[in-house]
Amino acid sequence: MTAIKHALQRDIFTPNDERLLSIVNVCKAGKKKRNCFLCATVTTERPVQVNVVKVKKSDKGDFYKRQTAWALRDLAVVDAKDAVKENPEFDLHFDKVYKWVASSTAEKNTFISCIWKLNQRYLRKKIYFINVSSHLLEELPKVAEESVPSGENQSVAGGDEEAVDEYQELNAREEQDIEIMMEGCECAISNAEAFAEKLSRELQVLDGANIQSIMASEKQVNILMKLLDEALKEVDQIELKLSSYEEMLQSVKEQMDQISESNHLIHLSNTNNVKLLSEIEFLVNHMDLAKGHIKALQEGDLSSSRGIEACTNAADALLQCMNVALRPGHDMLHAVKQQQQRFSDLREQFARRLASHLNNVFVQQVSYSAFPQMFTQSCLRGHDQSSTLAQHSIELTLHNHHPFHRDLLRYAKLMEWLKNTDYEKYEGLTRNYMDYLSRLYEREIKDFFEVAKIKMTGATKEGKKFATLPRKESAVKQEAESLHGSSGKLTGSTSSLNKLSVQSSGNRRSQSSSLLDMGNMSASDLDVADRTKFDKIFEQVLSELEPLCLAEQDFISKFFKLQQHQSIPLGVHSPGVSENEHRGKDMIRQMMIKIFRCVEPELNNLIALGDKIDSFNSLYMLVKMSHHVWTAQNVDPASFLSTTLGNVLVTVKRNFDKCISNQIKQMEDVKISKKSKVGILPFVAEFEEFAALAESIFKNAERRGDLDKAYIKLIRSVFINVEKVANESQKTPRDVVMMENFHHIFATLSRLKISCLEAEKKEAKQKYTDHLQSYVIYSLGQPLEKLNVSIFLNVILMQSIGEDSSDSQEEEEREYIPSLHGREAGVPLDNIFEKLFAFFFWQVVWHSMQDEFIRQYKHFEGLIARCYPGSGITMEFTIQDILDYFSSIAQSH
Repeated sequence: MTAIKHALQRDIFTPNDERLLSIVNVCKAGKKKRNCFLCATVTTERPVQVNVVKVKKSDKGDFYKRQTAWALRDLAVVDAKDAVKENPEFDLHFDKVYKWVASSTAEKNTFISCIWKLNQRYLRKKIYFINVSSHLLEELPKVAEESVPSGENQSVAGGDEEAVDEYQELNAREEQDIEIMMEGCECAISNAEAFAEKLSRELQVLDGANIQSIMASEKQVNILMKLLDEALKEVDQIELKLSSYEEMLQSVKEQMDQISESNHLIHLSNTNNVKLLSEIEFLVNHMDLAKGHIKALQEGDLSSSRGIEACTNAADALLQCMNVALRPGHDMLHAVKQQQQRFSDLREQFARRLASHLNNVFVQQVSYSAFPQMFTQSCLRGHDQSSTLAQHSIELTLHNHHPFHRDLLRYAKLMEWLKNTDYEKYEGLTRNYMDYLSRLYEREIKDFFEVAKIKMTGATKEGKKFATLPRKESAVKQEAESLHGSSGKLTGSTSSLNKLSVQSSGNRRSQSSSLLDMGNMSASDLDVADRTKFDKIFEQVLSELEPLCLAEQDFISKFFKLQQHQSIPLGVHSPGVSENEHRGKDMIRQMMIKIFRCVEPELNNLIALGDKIDSFNSLYMLVKMSHHVWTAQNVDPASFLSTTLGNVLVTVKRNFDKCISNQIKQMEDVKISKKSKVGILPFVAEFEEFAALAESIFKNAERRGDLDKAYIKLIRSVFINVEKVANESQKTPRDVVMMENFHHIFATLSRLKISCLEAEKKEAKQKYTDHLQSYVIYSLGQPLEKLNVSIFLNVILMQSIGEDSSDSQEEEEREYIPSLHGREAGVPLDNIFEKLFAFFFWQVVWHSMQDEFIRQYKHFEGLIARCYPGSGITMEFTIQDILDYFSSIAQSH
């Protein structure tokens, strides 16, 4: 082991400026034995650092290498496993527990003892040694000579600093003295024994000299002894005095102990008094309500701004006193219980007074808001109701409730207080508010929609006349009077409404009119201003309703505190913030539904009226309603306004689809008289009107896709029914019906440039072109029919006997061709033009016939040149003659 220790010192620790103090041969517990060494080392430089180093042999086994090092200050516990029995196992607790098994118990004990001494000397933090024998922590056990090196025996003999250091290196001065001494003796190196004997003799000489010196100073020693005796006597006297002093101090100590105990009791009493004072101050500061607040809660004026502010501050102060977090034991105090009961009585009294006052405010405000309308209606009931129509038709506006909201918002904080303290009364106020306001809004909104319906039907102009007529003199007057009964009566009777509509506007289309009855009153003959007027009225209705609903919703949110994190009443479970917000929004929606319960039915009635007045009004309503729904959803998709307008939009879309279906059905039900000619079909003209109107309405609209789908349905129905009518027509040729109507459709689509109907536009053009060509060929026929038969026979003859024709055949042809002059060719064209002149676009057809005639002329010229080459046979009229014929006929008409 000594050789290993020196080898490790030389090879590993000396290069690192370290000294090896102890070593133990170990292996890990519970694993395959792979021996290594744990070394306790210190650095040679200051400050000294103490380490525990793990050293193992290399894989080849020819040298040692340093594997792991731990600082001794990181060692927390040394566990020797057993303090009595010999046990080679021990544990070192660094960042984790390392379990080791030493090669012998002696080595383990030596290593542990060395660790203990290093801890005592160098570390402030003490290591815990458990299951370690007590003698190991005092001195090193004597170890067998072969297990401990000589230098180590000396190092562990004492318990001081030298016991840890195995050897002390010579400093420079000591080395110099030894060298001088060795140079004085010639045999110091060659003969160590002679050198040692010489040193021994010199040492004896020095010892003798010292003894003689001591004996020579005997007198001085006696004097010294005498002085020591005197010193001892003085010491005895001092001890006696110290004993007396100690007795005196003992009595003082007892008194001081008593004083200390008394001071402790005083300090304890003072501490208790301080704590008691703190508790009393806490209760007084947090559970004492000012007299001014109490008076405000009991007698405060809730009708003035100053009184409301005082009551609000007092209510907040009361709520703070009631919600104070009491410390343990406070609720058992009688005074605290009395104060809590007093607060509860104040809260109940003020909550009852506040609820009663707010109910009165609701009633007064609602009565005041409704009074002008009630007064007007009561006054007008005594007169002719037709004058009421004129009075109501002046303005189409809804009553502004901003002053009402402004006055009530002064109580918003008190409503929040009531919500947090007495939720039952808060709910009662909420129900009362909804009940009062729903009746007020229902009256105002119904009157508002009644005026809108009167304006839509045009009864406003007639209303002024009704005021001067007797009740029984005009049936129209009775219809006008029925409009004032209720909004339901206005739309309940279709026949009455149609009568009123027709009489109020001579050029207005009645509800029962169809697309095919528009020969006398077509949609294009309707007053455009009427539709524009309807559009403006409908937009004004939505524009008035939207801010009204938004203002009321905003007021409800602020006044009833429904869209913010809520303080829950005492004793009520507090849900999460998101749950409260969701519940608040749901409550706002339910309140709005009850308050504005008449809005959706009134809107549906107004939409039904607009649809009865003119089915094309559904286009205006679809665009306007879609825009308002889109705007409302951008603000809040789940709001009352968004939901209500969305429901009404479904009705509008249903009416729009119904309008399209009715037009398609009317196309399918078309009946053509056998005796009358067919020109541009009514539903083709109606489609043109519909498309032009729809394009002007749906420009940049959100619901353009609905219109495109309607276009596809309508145009396909138009195509199908045009062919149906063309097939059934007896007076007008099929090609003419197809040609005229598809030309009209093509012109309409080209002018409007509807992107979704590009394919149908091409199809219409193709159908128009095909039937135009067919009609031209059919009408023109074969003007050179005789020449065609002659040439045909000659071609057959040439094919049977050869290409050369006989002279007799050429003579026959010469005899026939000169007899066909221009006059004879032009005779049938006059009859054709007489028929063609009644067409919608006769110029186009006449020009096409001219082209067809010229094409046939060129065809026969080619046949003559082929059948009679070199004969000089030609027709007597030219292409220019044909052009002149056609032009002269057209000019003559």
